[in-house]
Amino acid sequence: MSAKLLKSGMIVSVMTLISRVLGLVRDVVTANVLGAGAMADVFLMVNRIPNFLRRLFAEGAFSQAFVPVLSEVKAKHGDDAVRELMAKAAGTLGLIVTGVTLLGMIGSPVLMALFGMGWFQDYLQGNAGGEKYSHASFLLKITFPYLWFITFVALSGAILNTYNKFAVAAFSPVFLNIAMIAAALLLTPYLDDASTALAWGVFLGGLLQFVFQLPFLAKAGLLVRPRWAWKDEHVTRIRTLMIPALFGVSVSQINLLLDAVIASFLMTGSVAWLYYSDRLLEFPLGIFGIAIATVILPNLSRQFATDDQHEFKRTLDWSFSLICLLGLPSMAGLIVLAEPILLTVFAHGKFSAFDASQASLSLIAYASGLVPLMLIKVLAPAFYARQDIKTPVRIGIIAMVANMAFNLMLAPFISYVGLALATALSGSLNAWLLYHGLVKRDIYRLNSNTLWLLGKAVLAAALMAALMFWCSPNVAGWLSMAFAVKAWTLLWLVAMAVPVYFGLLWLFGVRISQLKRQTIAETKS
Repeated sequence: MSAKLLKSGMIVSVMTLISRVLGLVRDVVTANVLGAGAMADVFLMVNRIPNFLRRLFAEGAFSQAFVPVLSEVKAKHGDDAVRELMAKAAGTLGLIVTGVTLLGMIGSPVLMALFGMGWFQDYLQGNAGGEKYSHASFLLKITFPYLWFITFVALSGAILNTYNKFAVAAFSPVFLNIAMIAAALLLTPYLDDASTALAWGVFLGGLLQFVFQLPFLAKAGLLVRPRWAWKDEHVTRIRTLMIPALFGVSVSQINLLLDAVIASFLMTGSVAWLYYSDRLLEFPLGIFGIAIATVILPNLSRQFATDDQHEFKRTLDWSFSLICLLGLPSMAGLIVLAEPILLTVFAHGKFSAFDASQASLSLIAYASGLVPLMLIKVLAPAFYARQDIKTPVRIGIIAMVANMAFNLMLAPFISYVGLALATALSGSLNAWLLYHGLVKRDIYRLNSNTLWLLGKAVLAAALMAALMFWCSPNVAGWLSMAFAVKAWTLLWLVAMAVPVYFGLLWLFGVRISQLKRQTIAETKS
């Protein structure tokens, strides 16, 4: 099972890597044409709102409620029942999302008044910042239909993942990145500003993702006509699971939006600095954390449906071990190379070296919580697969309250960096409470082998980070370099760090090949 999971995880990781690399190119282009000024704050704030709702309706709550029910239907009733469920789910969810999308476009001024309170206050008082509110309300009308497209993309992706066709859904985001890059480069000269061009890029990216998945659904015989079925047995179960899941998934997204609301009261550039540092954090989080979570949820759901508790624990142990092995060096590398990465990748055009320096502070704060944030992605599915949504919801609410408390304690003293640090702290609390909940219910517990692995990985990552710090030039040295030299130096540091880390693991007795056989730390029974 672990070898199969590893293969599937690698497929998703490779596809996600392609998407993330293009996403990085997209962010470089965005930073180049927008910088970190007022229009950057406006576009990045606007882009958060449909993404927030996407996580609620599509990739988050719906998937967590839909995949376990779908896996059970497939295991017990076969493919015809799957097609029937897909038609009913698509029709029911689709009509609801259509209504939400239309309301969002019409009510964009109200939404921006809520999420951009600082800008709305300036608008009412006639201050210069009021222009941000007006322009954001306009851009939101363009970007909001992205929610409609991406909801059906997530639905079809969940179906294909259940049939172990992971590559299609993992590759789909590539089209969003291509559309935004093309819009920034080709439309900007013909529009008033780059933010409007990027907004149209978001719209086009959603449309392209939607169209891309249709042939694969048709080939698999899963392209069905949607129909309304609010009271259907399985749709009712999905709704029952989805309602609490909405609160659970919304926790992290609400935290991000509340961070953005607070940032709208801070100095110009705060929203952009947080965004670019968060985007770099999403790179390892997406390639490793989300990729592994995508693979294990259908497997955990199937193992629970067939009452295979031993394999259920083995799958969790495999994913926990892999997250630690990959997440710890990623965290260490981001912390040590935060400013060099930002200087190399983003400090071009309107994005200055000062912006890179400011964003590096929030990147370090975010990165301190990378491993716990990755662990949330693999611990929460253990509850979702068992159709227990309430527990992670309750834990998520606790984490959200803690995040706001941390924000209020830290933001007055260290400004936007406090918002990033609060996210890391609340994420760590969330991960710990999820693990404690699994232990309390006797679902999963770390054993001595996994704990030893964790200790070895921490030591190897620390030694790797020390070597990277010693070999890296100081800030003045990075600033004096031409772009090509910066890029070469950064690539050399990363290329050196990877074999050093895995070489140290090998010296400490860790064999990565064990992941292909069973698990690194198999649960003893």
